Amino acid sequence: MKKRIYNISIAGCGKVAHLHAKAISNIKNARLSGVWSRTPESAKRFASLYNTKAYDEIGPMVAENETDLVIVCTPHPFHRQPAAEAAAAGANVLVEKPLASDLHDCDAIINACKTSNVKLGVVSQRRWYSPVMRVRKAIDDGKIGKPVLATINMLGWRDRTYYDSDEWRGTWKMEGGGVLVNQSPHQLDLMLWFMGDVDEVYGIWKNLNHPYIEVEDTALAIVRFKSGALGNIVVSNSQKPGIYGKVHIHGENGASVGVQTDGGAMFIAGMTGVAEPPVNDLWTVPGEESLLPQWIKEDTETFNRYDPTIYYMQCQIEDFLKAVETDTEPLVTGEAGRKTVELFTAVYRSTRDNLPVKFPLKPEPGFDGRG
Repeated sequence: MKKRIYNISIAGCGKVAHLHAKAISNIKNARLSGVWSRTPESAKRFASLYNTKAYDEIGPMVAENETDLVIVCTPHPFHRQPAAEAAAAGANVLVEKPLASDLHDCDAIINACKTSNVKLGVVSQRRWYSPVMRVRKAIDDGKIGKPVLATINMLGWRDRTYYDSDEWRGTWKMEGGGVLVNQSPHQLDLMLWFMGDVDEVYGIWKNLNHPYIEVEDTALAIVRFKSGALGNIVVSNSQKPGIYGKVHIHGENGASVGVQTDGGAMFIAGMTGVAEPPVNDLWTVPGEESLLPQWIKEDTETFNRYDPTIYYMQCQIEDFLKAVETDTEPLVTGEAGRKTVELFTAVYRSTRDNLPVKFPLKPEPGFDGRG
């Protein structure tokens, strides 16, 4: 029986779209079948580069090339339109992180996909890192007992060149936020994947040393989970030249597990590579403490074997296609993507009101406490 070839189209032609196009080219049962952009000339240039066809509208693109999956790569506040139009045309939808900039758009995208009975996923490719999977398995296997404390520390740097590289960066209207919306969703998603649903958040954001942008470069939060566990979040783009991103989970039996997802300097799609391999930087599970050097060696070898900016995108796309084929849920669902947006929205609202924010959150009129 001949293996099915999946047609994948891309909506949005910015820097991250190139990574998706290259990832698709590595998947044996998939092909890049079309591209759409809010700027038609961008779509034409992208199509020429990757030997595909440019379209002016999402619906005709899906219909003409029988698109199975549309990957949405537009700037964050502009995810809703292409995602909803792709779903209405019958295509499954994978949205670059975050799912949207606000909860209004998250709910609109989720409802559009449910109405059309298509699958929805959100890009969070760091879940496929071996040290991340190792943390999740340790939690699932009960090696740390009940997770009782989570910490995120993500200290990086973004300079003026970065913010000037695209017109949408650094503004409330075009980017929808700063470090919370753009750089932190990966770590926020991992914490939620490890710890479960949130009950309450108290947070604060500030712009510490980027006077030429509107949005926050730093945010802190205290999290109480529905399980009774606690969490602490410290994320910043104000630490030069860029240090690390870490997610650590501590258990009720006193054992801890953790992963450094980013090291050396923070990755910028289309502008930098991944500086250091992701590794388990904390592991105190009784009897397993001595395994860290072996794991670091293995994970470094894997990191050096592939282009990590493309390989883990490929892993997530392949997971999504398998979900389509088997009619199961992808590892990162639309609902999981909404929870990340709900978490950073709570930090914005908490700063605005100087109060803890109880979950679940419903969309609010306006821009949910930002700006």
